[in-house]
Amino acid sequence: MPRVDGIQATRIIRERHPHTKVLVLTTFENDAYVSEALRTGAQGFLLKRSAPESVVAAIRTVHSGDSLLFPDALRRLVAPAVQAGPDRPGLPMLSEREGEVLRLIASGLSNAEIAARIYVTVETVKTHVGRILAKLGVRDRVQAVIRAYESDFVPLD
Repeated sequence: MPRVDGIQATRIIRERHPHTKVLVLTTFENDAYVSEALRTGAQGFLLKRSAPESVVAAIRTVHSGDSLLFPDALRRLVAPAVQAGPDRPGLPMLSEREGEVLRLIASGLSNAEIAARIYVTVETVKTHVGRILAKLGVRDRVQAVIRAYESDFVPLD
């Protein structure tokens, strides 16, 4: 992009239109770039060399409210923060069900997959996700998962 990079564009979009979902399509496989894009507000990332059907699926995934992160990539991104030391932030008290939902989100499941796994409706999962986001003080599922890993609520094994 001629005037701004993807990180700056994401930041501008999120500031001007906070409810807009952003999927970063990039040539960079750099963990720092991906991490910054997510922290800036992107709901996911995908490499430009991805197959066209993968790009379409990624757009649908992000549009539906899910994040496009794979557990291995996320673990690689947050591992340095988790290993940083004893000053890691803790999580506020989550209900048992909210904790279960957060762990399933961290494992990469969509709302529909979580609903099927715990035998509730997708709307109920969305309610749990909303409460988790509010309790953690984060704006989206990506940030909730990062917080879960950073606090050791979800172990990195």
